[in-house]
Amino acid sequence: MKKSPTMRRPLRVPLRVFVADSSSMGCQLMVRALEQSRQPIKVVGSATGSDEIIKGLSANPSDVAIISADLRDGPITGFRVVREARECCPHVRIVLLLDSPERDLVVEGFRAGADGVFSRDEPFEMLCKCIRVICEGQIWVRSDQLRFVTEALATGGPQPIKGANGTHLLTKREEEIVQVVAEGLTNRDIARQLNLTEHTVRNYLFRIFNKLGTSNRLELALYVIKQRGASQGSSVGEPVFAEPVPGSGSSRPLRGDGSLAISCDD
Repeated sequence: MKKSPTMRRPLRVPLRVFVADSSSMGCQLMVRALEQSRQPIKVVGSATGSDEIIKGLSANPSDVAIISADLRDGPITGFRVVREARECCPHVRIVLLLDSPERDLVVEGFRAGADGVFSRDEPFEMLCKCIRVICEGQIWVRSDQLRFVTEALATGGPQPIKGANGTHLLTKREEEIVQVVAEGLTNRDIARQLNLTEHTVRNYLFRIFNKLGTSNRLELALYVIKQRGASQGSSVGEPVFAEPVPGSGSSRPLRGDGSLAISCDD
């Protein structure tokens, strides 16, 4: 996966952050808190309405946009803004700010194109770390939220992964690999189930990552979830996945900063 310019910035150069919340007071409080934090952060703009946010991001070069799910326009309008921001400003990393990390909102946030989902009930210091982590090219996700994502992928059913012109991006075998990865199998388990060597499984994964522009299993899961959401026309407020898969409730340990790094060998 190609790194965006934000990932190459020197360590102490302030990260440029754009803030979008439902009220002017909410924006002002977040701006003040970010600028007074210990992290090298510079707030380059803020807005409360959908149109203002897109115009503000276009006019103010930003590394990260913090976009609340609820905006002045109304509840959950932030999801649409995340999609629009992803289209008009592809190099900007996006944090979706939720009032509570409900399962459907978390999955829909990643489906919309967010690089991280952050809940208001988490400590503010963690938001600063979230900003830094996604600027380093990682995905910000807590272990319970990762479970939501993997369950949504595993229960979505096998569907061909297609490009913008409708052509299949993966071979039949690569599609099989994606599906068993979604079921939580390790490379060793995949090798046994598909009668392959672990080395061959790793090679398949690297080819899949290269074809889809992803770099690890989590990004692969998010990619597939976004595509399935687009093909099914799902939106917040509608059921976006089935019941949890039995036995899929285990979570993975978080690193000290709350982020999760996953490699193709996991």
